[in-house]
Formats: sequence, structure tokens, C-alpha cells
Amino acid sequence: MAPVVLELGRRGLFDVFVCLTGQHREMLDQVVETFSLPVDHDLRIMQERQTLGHITSAVLKGMDPLLESVHPDLVLVHGDTTTTFAAALAAYYRMIPVGHVEAGLRTTDVYNPFPEEMNRRLADRLTLLHYPPTAGAAAALLAEDASAEHMLVTGNTVIDALLATAAMPAPGLEPRLREALGRSGRKVLVTVHRRESWGVPMERVARAIEQVCRELPEVTFVFPIHLNPVVRKTFKEILGPVPQVVFCEPLSYRPFVHLMKAVDVVITDSGGLQEEAPSLGKPVLVMRETTERPEGLAAGTAKLVGTETEAISAALLTLLTDRAAYERMAHAVNPYGDGRAAARIADHLEFHFGLRTQSPAPFEAAAG
Repeated sequence: MAPVVLELGRRGLFDVFVCLTGQHREMLDQVVETFSLPVDHDLRIMQERQTLGHITSAVLKGMDPLLESVHPDLVLVHGDTTTTFAAALAAYYRMIPVGHVEAGLRTTDVYNPFPEEMNRRLADRLTLLHYPPTAGAAAALLAEDASAEHMLVTGNTVIDALLATAAMPAPGLEPRLREALGRSGRKVLVTVHRRESWGVPMERVARAIEQVCRELPEVTFVFPIHLNPVVRKTFKEILGPVPQVVFCEPLSYRPFVHLMKAVDVVITDSGGLQEEAPSLGKPVLVMRETTERPEGLAAGTAKLVGTETEAISAALLTLLTDRAAYERMAHAVNPYGDGRAAARIADHLEFHFGLRTQSPAPFEAAAG
């Protein structure tokens, strides 16, 4: 959301109030710092071992008096977190229209990814202005009877944020990371954290990495490991003794973007990385059974490999040893944005509120 906030602030045509819920505190603060975001309200809902029920009720409880006080003409939410759904619901209860940035992403399984798939479906039912990042996401919304009149395909604002950050000077990295990136051979960035990956799927991922390390001793895996103790225990027990795997603490946004620039391949169960890494020319292997971002699969920037050990290791070995296969993915056209999504959203909001006479043209992905 940062590019949208900054673009609306730059234009000066709207009073913009930024509210943080604090759902992901450790990631949130460094994003605010990186983009110098103005923050007007912070609900600080985080608590130890919080449940989804706590997050939902805490956001509703915190948002309601704020909406009563400010009474905005529109509430903008982003993506698929529990904050997204709960904030949209809070606005609905106050009869305040909602705009959803990154609307329309879908899988065929309401429990995969969990709870994100249901969060975004519910948020979209509460939304007036839909800003899907791709034509495919727009088609999903139209199939659910969303209004074409109140919709604009924008590209994804994550690409705006990524390109702006990648153009900044590289920050200093901790010594372990500098040493890992200075090694000869290919580098692989790993991120795994989703709830549906906990347990056996995570163990299989770890075994796949262990297997590739045995077969390709010159490859280095860089692993900013999630703070969740379930994730840490699983991976450190299996991969802790493997010298080719370099663990580090979660990185703030700017160092993480520059780490992506420095590696050769990304393997992940994340959603956003499926969009971000291809913008930097990095092939992505998606360690999930489903993805709400099929455009990357169709374009060839990402490959869905599931969570079976053999499937992951085989796909990774192919990318690391077959130059032609690597180049096909690295040079495929990213279908997710051109860095102008926030400008399109701002233009559309001006049109919606009668500040311009014509709706902006939608984003169209370039042909491959």
C-alpha cells in the first residue's frame, strides 16, 4: 500500500489517513521506515500467540471508533490479510465504501492458502471499488458479479514498491550474508512460512534442500528464517548441520530486495514473491499445491512444484544445471505490473470522486 499512500499524498487532492493494525509488527515497522510513511493511527493489536479470532475482533474493535471519528469517504484495504477482511467489515458496518487494492486473486480451495483465500473473497464481497492487478483477477471478480463500472486493472503496487527500492543504493548486509553471497557457485533464496506448510510439508521442503546440497556442493542456500518457532525448529533440525545452508534473521524490506537481486533462484511458499522476483529476472519455484497467481505460471516466470521432496529437488536441480531452462524462466515477461499501479489507482479515485472526467486506461501485460 505504500506506493498508493505516497502517490495520493504527493497529489494533495485527498486527505489521507494511514491506520496500522500491527498485525505483522516485525515487518510493518521497517516498511514504514523504508518508505517514510506517514502514520496517523496505530491499533497495536499484536499479542503473543495471537489467534485469527483475536486479530479479527481486535481490528473490528479498534477500527470502529476510528471510523466514527474520521468518517472517511472511502476506506482502502490491501491484499488478503485478516486485517484486510476485518477492516473492510468495520467500514461496511459504518456504511463507508471500501476500495480493495490487489482484489480478485483466487485459488480453487478456501483452505489453501489459509486464511488468505477466504480473507480476500470476503473482502471483495464488501468492496465497492475493485483494483485487480491482472485481467485474470478482474475476470474472477466479474464472475462473482462485481461491477465492471467500479473496477480497474492496475498491475500490482508491489511492483511499484519493488522497482523503487531496487533503484536505491544497496544497504549493508550482516557478515554471514556477505560471506554467503561471496561464495562461488549459484545462490538460492529460500522463504517458507505459511500455516499450510507446517509439519510434514516443511519437512519435505527441508529434505529437498538437503538433497540438492548433496548433489551440488557448490550451491549456497540463503534462508532468512521466519520467527515462528514451528518453522525454526523444523528447518534448523534438518538443515542446521548443512554448511551450504546459511540462516539469517528476517530481513527488512530494502535489504531483502537487494538480496533478491544478488541470488540466482528463489524458492518460496509466499504469494508476493511470485510477482516480485520475476521483476528482477529471478526464476521462482512455488512450493505450494495451489497458487492464486496463475499468470506467472502461464508466462513462465514461476513454476508450481508442490511440497513433495522429489518434485522440489528435481525442479531445482534442473534450474541449477540446465542453462537453457534457467534462461527461459529468467527472461520471461513478468505479467504483474510496470511500476505505475499506484498512479492508476490515484487516477481512478480522482475519476470516482469527480475530480477528472475520464477513467484511466487499465494495465495490460506486455506480450512474451
